Amino acid sequence: MYETRRLITSRRVLAALVLISAIVSATHVLRADQPTSAPLNFVFFLVDDLGWKDLGCYGSSFYETPNVDALAARGMRFTNAYAACPVCSPTRASIMAGKYPARMGTTDYFGAPQPDTLRRREKYDKPLLPARYLDRLPHAEVTLAEALKQAGYATFFAGKWHLGPEGFWPEDQGFDVNRGGITRGGPYGPGKYFSPYGNPRLKDGPPGEHLPQRLASEAVKFLRDHREKPFLLYFSFYLVHTPLMTRPELNAKYESKATTVEHEGPRFMPEGRRRARQVQDHAVYGGMVEAMDDAVGSVTKALDELGLTDNTAIIFMSDNGGLSTSEGSPTSNVPLRAGKGWLYEGGIREPMIVVWPGRVRAESTCDVPVISTDFYPTMLAMAGLPPRPKQHVDGLSLLPLITESGSIQRDAIYWHYPHYGNQGGSPGSAIRAGDWKLIEFFENGRTELYNLRDDIGEMRNLAAQHPQRVKALHDKLKRWREQVGAKLPTHNPKRAGTPNSVQPSNE
Repeated sequence: MYETRRLITSRRVLAALVLISAIVSATHVLRADQPTSAPLNFVFFLVDDLGWKDLGCYGSSFYETPNVDALAARGMRFTNAYAACPVCSPTRASIMAGKYPARMGTTDYFGAPQPDTLRRREKYDKPLLPARYLDRLPHAEVTLAEALKQAGYATFFAGKWHLGPEGFWPEDQGFDVNRGGITRGGPYGPGKYFSPYGNPRLKDGPPGEHLPQRLASEAVKFLRDHREKPFLLYFSFYLVHTPLMTRPELNAKYESKATTVEHEGPRFMPEGRRRARQVQDHAVYGGMVEAMDDAVGSVTKALDELGLTDNTAIIFMSDNGGLSTSEGSPTSNVPLRAGKGWLYEGGIREPMIVVWPGRVRAESTCDVPVISTDFYPTMLAMAGLPPRPKQHVDGLSLLPLITESGSIQRDAIYWHYPHYGNQGGSPGSAIRAGDWKLIEFFENGRTELYNLRDDIGEMRNLAAQHPQRVKALHDKLKRWREQVGAKLPTHNPKRAGTPNSVQPSNE
């Protein structure tokens, strides 16, 4: 009898322990789920001129980027992510508006000469006059920041804006706070990357203060002041844009490291009338990349310290390809061809990382082609907000991709750059459909066709072998230009009669 009672008692104790364990587990699950019930915060890092291979997690063995690499380890790394343009302002506008630059007319960097100006220049003798472009992000566009602000988000901007004159600055486009965002496309004040900045939206710091760390400090202050409210922190680096300069200790570090770089073959290869760098060993640029990474680390560390990490999505992107053919040619995009200012992959393919704790699998990758117009609908979807299809007409929500729950339906991605790039590129358009990419050059109507799966470096033009594919893609490209109202370059009267100069057409 005693043994029977002891057995019954033991079973009751065991059942009680199981029940207690279940309650504890359920409580733990509820606690783990609690942060996701609150509005999702966003930190968006946009780096200026950062190339596809300029990060350790994308294959660089010269630049050191431990903080960005840590982001890639925590989230999804995209291998076929694109900027909407090979230069900065158009891509930045595409992120804010969710539209292709060609649709908005914002097709060149803001401040580039307009065709009327070039027409008056006696020495301007290029075959084409570039298309006229709009040099500001129109107020009629409901920006990503405005959409989130209307949903109750606090919005903060730090760094490079370059989306129009005063009256079109961040505070006029949905941001509560603006630290450093003005008309200029670079840090062109007295101290450039060091105080004094001469920036009307950023007070000068102590002499010699480094701009990226100052902007990071401003971002951290915003986090501390707004941690109780959902926020969008948009950190748009001036780095790694020219002028090429960095902190002395970083310069010394990479000068020493450059002596150990081994490279077979030429350091530069011809690219049109320019030369493209083939090896990463530029000491100053290496210091600039690491300074960018340090600033990223300052922000992510603050998120941890403030207990915000678990309910904050982080996005990392560049606005165009790395600078490889001019202005010091500081980086190499190899195996990609060319760089900033060109419609080849080196000018438009970008490093892109998405971190979303609990929803995006750590150390995951995505090979699906995506483009900067996609951020707007994606972030609304991540926040649980309704889409704005009349606004982000060219973007698609990447939610099925980043959560690995499905696919997206898009037949092609397009680019339109009817301008001569400062880096050597010439006016043209491009389309990518699946593995195939076609580029049309407006000067002479030449088309080039590449299979990016087999030839990521775009070394083998297959147009002659696949005339039907060329026609199909070219027709699709022309229909798209007509649909979005893309403006085309025109003949330069000073070159009228030049045999190689033809009138571009959408017909």
